[in-house]
Amino acid sequence: MDLSNIKLDALWETVLAWSPKIIGGLVVLIIGFWIVNMITKMIGKSLTKSGIDADLVPFLKSLISVLLKVLVVITAAGVVGIEITAFAALIAGAGLAIGAAMSGTLSHFAAGVMVLIFKPYKVGDLVDIQGVVGHVDEIQVFNTVINTLENKKVIMPNGIATSGIMTNLTANGKLRVDLNVAMPYEEDFDKVKGIIKGALDKVTSKLSDEPTIEIEKFDENNVLLAVRPYATDETYWDVYFNSYREIKKAFGEAGIEVAYPTRKIKNI
Repeated sequence: MDLSNIKLDALWETVLAWSPKIIGGLVVLIIGFWIVNMITKMIGKSLTKSGIDADLVPFLKSLISVLLKVLVVITAAGVVGIEITAFAALIAGAGLAIGAAMSGTLSHFAAGVMVLIFKPYKVGDLVDIQGVVGHVDEIQVFNTVINTLENKKVIMPNGIATSGIMTNLTANGKLRVDLNVAMPYEEDFDKVKGIIKGALDKVTSKLSDEPTIEIEKFDENNVLLAVRPYATDETYWDVYFNSYREIKKAFGEAGIEVAYPTRKIKNI
């Protein structure tokens, strides 16, 4: 008998012997992962209804999902025919190598735990982390998800998020809105201050804290005023834009014209 035919027959017999096991393993993986996703969603809803800390919900969901998926993989390996003891021994034998390769990932996990314990920020807070400004959407096992003010989703590893200066813009309950307004030199400061204050009173989204309205500096054409109302992190931009709009309108009604740079060209 031709040797090549013998090899093909042996290969075919091997394929026939292993195909049901491999197909069974794939079915277990597909169905198992689907079930894990369903269980994770149900657990997430239950945790939310139970009143547990909102920061812990995505973290626990992510952790439970990882653990259940590992169990599914082990089960699928058993269906294929890989002995569980051998599988465990393989994992144990590769543990050191995997641990070294995942040292960064494990540090992100540890950093996530520290964030949940010490709470430098929580879900919903407006933060500035590593130059990324936005609202914290989720604190996961390994990552912090931030929705930026430009409506971008930034997924930042927890280890990186906690490795530098973290600014929590929500923590103090209010933010100062920094505005600059130009006043002509010939105008009376107290008069203009009253006009600006009246304009700010029309900005309903600002906080009731007394705004700062003072002279900041003098430039070539105008007196520059520092105008500082207060807002929450949610109303910051409403206060910012509406304040300028109301001040411009009030200046127009009062007949105040701000000077602008001009250039005189001499005839030769």
